[in-house]
Amino acid sequence: MRKKYVSVNADVDTDGVIRPLRILWDDGRQWEVTKVLHTCTASHNEFEGIRYTIKIGSAVKYLYRDGQRWYVDYSP
Repeated sequence: MRKKYVSVNADVDTDGVIRPLRILWDDGRQWEVTKVLHTCTASHNEFEGIRYTIKIGSAVKYLYRDGQRWYVDYSP
């Protein structure tokens, strides 16, 4: 996996649950997260941190949070 670190606007509820709302790319592009479908932690070193399965428009994508940093799998 090639990590591309991104900025994320997120909401944190009173239980401490973090929900990503918008992904901001370093060149100014941004995408609204229309829905969080699933969250999970890695098993067998698949990835680091927490994986969010999200919808951006009609596309289903993965967004990862490792501590305080967010990243996507980026293969140009």
